[in-house]
Amino acid sequence: MPGTEDPRAAAVLMLFGVLDRVPSSRPARADAVHRDLDVLLLARASTLRSHPGEVAFPGGRVDPGDADAPAAALREAREETGLDPTGVEVLGTLPAVPLAHSNHLVRPVLGWWREPTPVRVVDERESAAVFRTPVADLLDPAHRGVTVLRRGGQEWRGPAFTVRSDRGEHTLWGFTAMLLDALFDRLDWTEPWDHGWELPLPGTTRR
Repeated sequence: MPGTEDPRAAAVLMLFGVLDRVPSSRPARADAVHRDLDVLLLARASTLRSHPGEVAFPGGRVDPGDADAPAAALREAREETGLDPTGVEVLGTLPAVPLAHSNHLVRPVLGWWREPTPVRVVDERESAAVFRTPVADLLDPAHRGVTVLRRGGQEWRGPAFTVRSDRGEHTLWGFTAMLLDALFDRLDWTEPWDHGWELPLPGTTRR
């Protein structure tokens, strides 16, 4: 992805754990993906100026007081979801990804939720929902497709997922979907899915 000069450092937490509610109803193809394996997500408030309504990982900019990207990701996750960072084991970081449109260089931080704690919407001005999604459901070909963004005569196609929270169904797309798609491919968890099925962007009609 194209970068920019002097980007601002940011980090997101890709936090996996054992589901605390109802596990997936389907077995994943990969043996390592149990029905109760989940990942923490949030839906951003629709009133935000940046990425309103999008499903994302907890995260944000690296502040001067943060020791490193994992520290920033854990701090942001605590502020956004109320989780206790002491129960999270940081497994490592992935290569930073440049986001030219917002001038950020984002470092994904992989974590394992060794001792899960309750999560919630801490600030309704920032988040509309905080939820844990079974990984097996994300891998389900019936929940996978692409989104197409058309602007200025150009077209951008990217992986997408449908996910559910207490607030209803969401389309998970853009940067977050790209990270999940790449990670699933790297771990050999991906199941064959229809790359031609177009999922609607938020606020549009399903095709």
